[in-house]
Amino acid sequence: MSSSLAQVMAGQTVLITAHRRSDELAEAFTRRGATVMHAAAMSIVEHADDDQLLADTRALLADPPAILVVTTGQGLRGWFEAADAAGLAEELATMLADVRIVARGPKAKGALVARGLTPAWVADSEQAAEIIDHLLDHGVAGARVAVQHHGNGSDGIDDALAAAGARVAPFVVYRWGPAPDPQAVTDSVHAVADGEVGTVVFTSAPAVTAWWASADAAGVTDDIVVRERADGVLFAAVGPVTAAPLEAKGVTPLVPERSRMGALVRAVIAHHTETTAPAG
Repeated sequence: MSSSLAQVMAGQTVLITAHRRSDELAEAFTRRGATVMHAAAMSIVEHADDDQLLADTRALLADPPAILVVTTGQGLRGWFEAADAAGLAEELATMLADVRIVARGPKAKGALVARGLTPAWVADSEQAAEIIDHLLDHGVAGARVAVQHHGNGSDGIDDALAAAGARVAPFVVYRWGPAPDPQAVTDSVHAVADGEVGTVVFTSAPAVTAWWASADAAGVTDDIVVRERADGVLFAAVGPVTAAPLEAKGVTPLVPERSRMGALVRAVIAHHTETTAPAG
């Protein structure tokens, strides 16, 4: 990598709104010369401290599902960590050995294999729609289907399966809480509205919604939208679900082809590489 490419974001201020893995994002952008502002729009209730997750796990052990949908590898690992802390990991593994498991993409598959579990099917596209189509084709009427989510919603999986007659048992490996520093979020919406930030990065739909709520409360939402349209402030979203609440405000975000943080970082860097490249 040339030194000019490494510093392609020099002079740019990047706002990171994520709570989880924010240090990773910050490092990726500072290595390219950017200045990073961090304002987590939501906090995370970690799995090990989440009584609801343990209650949901015990309910599944008492009434095992016929099908398990694993949406993320990190989520599966976190689920087993929480189960292990509660003394339930061995019982959980034994139960899941008899369950038909559907995985959303290779990372979810890899986490399952690492636990000695073999998925019956893997969604190549990593999209919720592919999982829904597969399960509806397979037939779920009357079946108990457990669906592992992160804190950013079900992507329509729960509703689609319930409408097809499944008994859906969703569980969340972490849940969203309020911003750890509300004043930092308020300061961040003003900074974007005032033109002090060139790139805003989102990794979850709830964070987008919470950030816009802060902008609404501060009375700067319209100013932010104008900045995006007239001044080229870049909004970047990790995937289409995260992009949706941005688009609802009239903002057109940059969205990578794959819904991964690494892909998001590469897309942002590529955007700034193109915009700073000399003409001709």
